[in-house]
Amino acid sequence: MERLAGQFVLDLFDRPYSDLFPSKSIPWIAIFSSFIVIVVVYLILTYSVLIDEDELPVNFTVPIPEQCSPAWKGEVLEEPNIKVSGSSTIQCYCPADGRLLGKSNPATPDGIDRAIVKAKEAQVEWAKTTWAQRRRVLKTMLRYVLRNQDAIATVACLDSGKTKVDASFGEILVTAEKLKWTIQHGEKVLRPEKRPSNFLMMYKHNEVRWEPLGVVAACVSWNYPFHNLIGPIISALFTGSAIIVKVSERTAWSSQYFTSIARASLAACGHSPQLVQSIVCWPQTANHLTSHPDISHITFIGSRPIAHSVCASASKSLTPVCVELGGKDPAIILDDVKNLPKVASILMRGIFQSAGQNCVGIERIIALGAVYPQLISLLEPRIQTLRLGSTLEDPEIDVGAMISADSFPRLEALITEAVSQGARLLLGGKRYIHPIYPEGHYFSPTLLVDVLPTMRIAQEECFGPICLLMRADSLSSAVTLANSTMYALGASVFGSSTKDLNTVVANVKAGMVSVNDFAVYYAVQLPFGGVGGSGYGRFAGEEGLRAICNTKSVCRDRFPAWISTAIPSAVDYPIKSAHRAWEVCKGVVGLGYGERVGERVSALWSIVRNS
Repeated sequence: MERLAGQFVLDLFDRPYSDLFPSKSIPWIAIFSSFIVIVVVYLILTYSVLIDEDELPVNFTVPIPEQCSPAWKGEVLEEPNIKVSGSSTIQCYCPADGRLLGKSNPATPDGIDRAIVKAKEAQVEWAKTTWAQRRRVLKTMLRYVLRNQDAIATVACLDSGKTKVDASFGEILVTAEKLKWTIQHGEKVLRPEKRPSNFLMMYKHNEVRWEPLGVVAACVSWNYPFHNLIGPIISALFTGSAIIVKVSERTAWSSQYFTSIARASLAACGHSPQLVQSIVCWPQTANHLTSHPDISHITFIGSRPIAHSVCASASKSLTPVCVELGGKDPAIILDDVKNLPKVASILMRGIFQSAGQNCVGIERIIALGAVYPQLISLLEPRIQTLRLGSTLEDPEIDVGAMISADSFPRLEALITEAVSQGARLLLGGKRYIHPIYPEGHYFSPTLLVDVLPTMRIAQEECFGPICLLMRADSLSSAVTLANSTMYALGASVFGSSTKDLNTVVANVKAGMVSVNDFAVYYAVQLPFGGVGGSGYGRFAGEEGLRAICNTKSVCRDRFPAWISTAIPSAVDYPIKSAHRAWEVCKGVVGLGYGERVGERVSALWSIVRNS
């Protein structure tokens, strides 16, 4: 390959200019052509010289569930529910149409113990692998994801009710990004890092290392069944750990296929698939996992009430927990915003993606007075024409189903209460009985305006397809409204004035902020997480990768053959003279931290005189 690339370059520059660029009358063509040639040569040389063959991805196959076939029909349940009367079995069904997908046996405490033992045994060898070996597994996984997007999206749609477009954005794109980011930057993030020394310790070399924790766990939510499961696996594997993923009972069916992708990626590269274990269990059994002494770290994605239980359980074994609890994310629209129709499109995506079941979805639009009525005029006709249904039966739909109907009474009550307190309901506001899929779980796309911060719907996370508008009188009042809930996960701000945008970014309470966009911080693998009622800790990015490692501080002699620590005789046990020992101690402090040169010289003399 190198010889071919070299010969190509020689042949290229041996040719006359007129052969390369015959049209001398148009210089930009020559410039563009030269640029293309340089890029091609660069790519050839990069591929031939820089690509390590030991890291090349491996092809593998995983059986795709038969339910993904267009010919599959499936039994439609009369009253879809994950619980089966008189049984502990988990009943898996499609929320969009009520079709039975299968049944899953929940894990028992003994089953959880066995899974942890398998992961722990496999991790011993995995911890010894090189960065290249770990990258190869992730590259193998990435290749499979890219080549099997249809199957992955279909499985996610069947188990969660979302549309294929939502699956592409929320499941596949972000997983591909996490894989690519970890492949490209993971080693640099986890490589030992030098740290500065000080005057007294100038002869020491200091560094921080990030080492495998052993077996980590993740308890993930149902709203993104592929990404929420694979994301923690990517990070755990690259740090050298094994992982147990506890998936939601509501997406137990899809987790089997998605887990097999990760396990097959390991096996294809010659490593133990036992490094990755996924379990599903009922809540009463989950405490056995979260309190297990062999679990070194837990990532929890879910609701606040469940988080209290998880953290209390983890405290029994002093297991650290990263907690992501959702939010009531605001989108602040300033008066000087440019291209309001474009902003409206971004808002629509932020509100209605995955039927609003998005932890960083836009739950509140806070608009200043001049743009407030314009936004209503733009959003109302668009929301009114949104089409609901099953994406696998009818691809021409906009909003899919919700995971279950359990939240419908609460949402309807919040909306009714808000209207009674002065809010205006322009569209929706109640469950939707689909004429074709009556057993599906649909909620009408809702537009509720003139919402006040004192209303419960402005304070509680809806997690549904509800567009909620609040009016702000000024920039400061917009920020006050944004900060008026207990949540502080993500936020967005749209405007033109750099000063005003920076004011919002600096003062809004949130763990993440997108400026003139929605949730893009996750598309570039910045650390993900919130504060306050939205939890603590971070996953994703450098901070997330390091958070599931043992952070080890190492201090050693810089020149061990010439200089090392020696205890002065005055402070060497047993101490002979308390007075002299104290004078030496004061001298050491003065030498290291004295403000003036004279103080340091005097301190040095005190050490010498009393040693």
